[in-house]
Amino acid sequence: MDQKNSTQTTGGTAAATTPGAQRRILVVEDDPTIVDAIARRLRAEGFQVQTAGDGPAAVDTAEAWQPDLLVLDVMLPGFDGLEVCRRVQAQRPVPVLMLTARDDETDMLVGLGVGADDYMTKPFSMREVAARVHVLLRRVERATLAAHTPRTGILRLGELEIDHAQRRVRVTGEDVHLTPTEFDLLVCLAHSPRAVLSREQLLAEVWDWADASGTRTVDSHIKALRRKIGADRIRTVHGVGYALETPAPTAPAATDGA
Repeated sequence: MDQKNSTQTTGGTAAATTPGAQRRILVVEDDPTIVDAIARRLRAEGFQVQTAGDGPAAVDTAEAWQPDLLVLDVMLPGFDGLEVCRRVQAQRPVPVLMLTARDDETDMLVGLGVGADDYMTKPFSMREVAARVHVLLRRVERATLAAHTPRTGILRLGELEIDHAQRRVRVTGEDVHLTPTEFDLLVCLAHSPRAVLSREQLLAEVWDWADASGTRTVDSHIKALRRKIGADRIRTVHGVGYALETPAPTAPAATDGA
C-alpha cells in the first residue's frame, strides 16, 4: 500500500492548487509498472493516491480510507476486480474506472453491471487515465448539485419516467437502478427524444471526451442501459448513433357523421 507518499505530487505541482486537490483515488492493480505510472500521473494532477495489489487489500483500503474514486483492474490476485467492485459498492456508492486487458464486450458489460462507471482497455495512455478520472469526478459533482437543486416536474416518455432532482428512473412504475453514467446518458437521449445522436455527440456530452477512439465506451453503455430500461426503447441507427424511442402521438379518434 502507498499511504506514506499518498499526498505527494510530482513535477513541483502543489496539490492545493491543482484540479484534483484533496480528492482521494485508490488505484488497484497488481502490475508494479502500471500501478506506479498511474499513481505518479494522478499525483501530478493533485490527487491523493493510495494503491493496492490484490482484491482483499483493495476492499480493506476502500473501507478504511473512503476514496472518492477507484481505478480498478479486472484481473487481480485474491479475488478479481468485479468482486472488489461489488463489495466496495455495497459499502458506499463510489465511481469506478475499470481497467481490462481484454477487449471483450461481455467483460465490459459485466463490469458495468456490477457498478463500474467507465472502463479502459489496455494499453492506454496515462493522459487518458487522468482525463477519465477528472470526467468521472465532475459527473459526481454534477449529480450532487442536481440532487440539491429544486427542479419542477418529472420527464415522462410513455412508461419511462426520469426524475432529475432525485436522479431516479422508473419503467412501468418500477424503479430502475442506473449508474451515474447510465443516468446521464439516458437524460442526454431524453432531451432530444426520437432524434438520432451520434456516438461522438454522446461521448462529448456525457463523458466530456472528444476523442472518437472512445466510441466503443458509448456502445457498451448503451447495451447496459438497454438491459435495464428495455432494448426497444433505444434505437440504433447503424453508422450514425442512437435515439430514444417515445410513443407516437395518438391520432384523434374519428367521429361518425363528420
